Amino acid sequence: MKNLICFLVSFLVFIHTAAGQDTLRVSVRHSRTNRPIPGATVVLIGTSNGTNTDPNGIALLRTSATGPQPIRISAVGFLSITQSINLPHTDTLRIALEPSEEELAEITVSSTRTGRSVADEPTRVEVVDAEELDEKANMQPANIAVILRESPGIQVQQTSVMSANATFRIQGLDGRYTQLLQDGLPLYSGFSSGLSLMQVPPLNLKQVEAIKGCQSTLYGSGAIAGLVNLVTKEPTRKRDLAFLLNGTSALGLDLNGYFAQRNDKIGFAFYATRNLQRAYDPNHDQFSDLPQIARTTLQPKLFWYPTATVTVSAGLIWFDEQRTGGYLPTIRNESAGYTEANDSRRLATQFRLEKRFSNEAVLTVKNSYSRFRRAINLPDYQLGGFQQSSFSEISYYKHHPKSDWIAGTNLWTDQFRDESPAYALGPTPIYEQAIAGAFVQNTLTITEKLSLETGLRTDLVMTTVRATNEATKPHLFLLPRFSLLYRASEHWTSRVGGGLGYKAPTLFTEDAERLSFRGVDLQSIRQDQTESSMGLNWDVNYRTELSEETTLSVNQLFFYTQLNRLTVLTPTGTRYAFRTADGHLSTRGFETNVRLVYHDLHTFLGYSFIDTRRRYDQLTGPLPLTAKHRLYFTTLYETENLKTGFEAFYSGPQQRSDGSKSPDYWTLGYMIEKKWTFGQNTKGSIFINFENLLDVRQSRFEALVTGSITQPVFVTDIYAPTDGRVINAGFKLNL
Repeated sequence: MKNLICFLVSFLVFIHTAAGQDTLRVSVRHSRTNRPIPGATVVLIGTSNGTNTDPNGIALLRTSATGPQPIRISAVGFLSITQSINLPHTDTLRIALEPSEEELAEITVSSTRTGRSVADEPTRVEVVDAEELDEKANMQPANIAVILRESPGIQVQQTSVMSANATFRIQGLDGRYTQLLQDGLPLYSGFSSGLSLMQVPPLNLKQVEAIKGCQSTLYGSGAIAGLVNLVTKEPTRKRDLAFLLNGTSALGLDLNGYFAQRNDKIGFAFYATRNLQRAYDPNHDQFSDLPQIARTTLQPKLFWYPTATVTVSAGLIWFDEQRTGGYLPTIRNESAGYTEANDSRRLATQFRLEKRFSNEAVLTVKNSYSRFRRAINLPDYQLGGFQQSSFSEISYYKHHPKSDWIAGTNLWTDQFRDESPAYALGPTPIYEQAIAGAFVQNTLTITEKLSLETGLRTDLVMTTVRATNEATKPHLFLLPRFSLLYRASEHWTSRVGGGLGYKAPTLFTEDAERLSFRGVDLQSIRQDQTESSMGLNWDVNYRTELSEETTLSVNQLFFYTQLNRLTVLTPTGTRYAFRTADGHLSTRGFETNVRLVYHDLHTFLGYSFIDTRRRYDQLTGPLPLTAKHRLYFTTLYETENLKTGFEAFYSGPQQRSDGSKSPDYWTLGYMIEKKWTFGQNTKGSIFINFENLLDVRQSRFEALVTGSITQPVFVTDIYAPTDGRVINAGFKLNL
């Protein structure tokens, strides 16, 4: 009886205690991506009451306390938060943790806008992270060409012998079918496309994201072959002050400086570069193989954090460049001869507002505006052009336990005017273009093994051709897309995807750039010259740990893209005109990527097979200047104080415009960097890089220039390096 009474008393005490307790529900998420943070610790300060969040970022904390109570939320890789709440608290307490300044192992992708990691994205994304970007900056601090050139499936195509202009191709398709973005905003395209790669320095980049295959759902016109998004660094509470000085055996000098820091309310980043290059002639034919260049770039950016859930940023991009190639004595003002000059200037703005809501949603408003002016000056020909473009978008992202939704609308405008001296009455408008679009995308986690991403976009394209006074006839495009991710096991995953795309009418093509627009009838563009595409891709991934210190990963990608209604540049007597080809172009092939990491040794092997087929205007065979076989091998050894690496690159034969084949070739490179730490806050390094050790040059296979010094004839098909062996060395400081 006594035991029964004790049991009843204890039971009543338990019931009373339990009834007096409340459950506090806490949702912990990443402040920038809105993804849940599992394993975060939630503790009521001053008590032993605490718990951890589950895989959905949710923690349930039972407490009988009332009134104001301090609570602390912390997680590895994030800044802890301490705040006071009033208990009992019936609503879900939503906490957004800021990433700490330490680099996290997991890479989050921004191009797909879902905030997922690379491994969790149904869309295949290749990411060049900060560590690899640091290595590439040692090789070429002046521009990002080397970053893209060393990715399988991407080809950097030089379009001018004298000016060294270049564009890039993904999976064999011309550069106009790929979007080049900075922080998700289009800036580098159109009249500047032949120079853009050569005018973007890499020191302020956090990562580079490349998506191969149609991405028209989120990005609209011009993303047929894919996109490259340059993600810049953001300020942290720790000061980031870096300098880079580099000199080359090819008579180049690069000065780079970057500063960034933030406090609770304000952040600031500033990037400045000065790039100088003297005309360089490694084959001693008295014509430059690298032009004379003087370029200044300034990029200030301001960040404002009015509340914990709002981030506002506004930036400015300004650069000025003079680029002159040709007969060396003329460039030096010693005697008369042929020169080719490109003077360009850009002023662009970027704005972004991001508001995070308590219901796990994010509203984003962003805008960019660009003014680009370029003058091409040849001895008997001049072209001046002015292009201004803008991009505005508002989107809404909503996270659910099993799916992520994003929907939005945007407006893109573009205008080009011919400012050539031939127009005595002033600039002549060539065309104006406006594209209004709306899109929706869903990423659904069907099961633990299966995720599906689907999207739909509709664009209304309005192109006005001023020269012909054509009435504007809007064209409507409906663009579906899908990507499916299957996790077969811990080691095996596979993705399959595809979609439709299009390219709005444009006169800025590789063929026109190769001619410096000389003899090109700019007024021949028509509003109905819109290209369309269909693309598919499938990849298989394998990753395993061979031992505690050895990992192996293999990625095999297969792709196919067909282009219809191609805009081609066709000779018409002594001039060239744009028209729509009769037929189609297809590109198919595969890429193989193998990465092996053993201790401090990283080895990478990449191979691409690209088979392009022309089936238009009675043309057959591969697309000129597209290598069917490319092989890339690199090995890097890195410790805390030393980094050294070797690379080898093979390019197979390429078909030239006249139907003949170019020779294949190998290029080799080697770099070494020594790091040191001085005190607690100062880090530095010195580096030296040997590029193209075998001194492979196209001038070793054929003459690049024939004819006289005043009327030279240049090779139009550039299939190999023109600058040959280049050694560069410099130092970096982080203060």
